Order: sequence, then structure tokens, then C-alpha cells
Amino acid sequence: MRAMLHLSLLGEPVKAAALADALGTTVGFIHQVVAPLVNAGWVMAEPGPNGSYLASVEPADLDLLQVIEAVDGPTADGRCATTGRPCELARPCLLHDAWASAQAELTRVLGATTLIDVGAGPGR
Repeated sequence: MRAMLHLSLLGEPVKAAALADALGTTVGFIHQVVAPLVNAGWVMAEPGPNGSYLASVEPADLDLLQVIEAVDGPTADGRCATTGRPCELARPCLLHDAWASAQAELTRVLGATTLIDVGAGPGR
């Protein structure tokens, strides 16, 4: 999330080492984090020793849910909070309704919040 936010707000190519410094991490980790963003088409990567990363999407056009799911997979994957697999429809677990409601609210809020929204928030 922080890498996508940094790249999209900066709006210019950033070398992996500079991005790692800005995020307080290593170059190796940057490559791992940025790969799903490149695969999603939101970041362009210029390979090589002088390579860099450049956001190819406006921060107002990308929501938090999209970025999280590109990196981590589906947020609301239908798994039960207690068993880790889908609830039995005939006998759902005790947490089923509350968990489904919480997941729906989480995905609604994340989907309604753009990178520009968080970029203008605290800590920026």
C-alpha cells in the first residue's frame, strides 16, 4: 500500500533504492512488493541497474481494496472465522452473521477510499 501510494503521489520515476529508503525497507523487499502492482498494470518497471518504478494510474482512480487484493488476494473470501473454510449453509457458525456483516463493511469502506484519500490524511 505504502509503495503504491508513494509512487502514485510522486508522479515520477523512482529507483528501487530510493523507494526502499523512502519506505524504510530493503531493495529486495521492494521488488517483491511492487511485482503485484506491476502485474496489475498500475506500475511500470524499468529493469536493470538504472531501472526505476513509475505509477501508471492516478491515485484518485485506485481504491484501497483494489491494492490490498492485488497484493494479498480476496478480502472477503467466504471463509468462516472459526474454521477457515466456508460455513455450512444449513448450520452456519455462531459468528457467521456478524463476520459476514463485518466483511461487507470492510470491503465497502476500503472500496470507497482512494489512494488520494489516504495520501492527504495523517502522517503525510
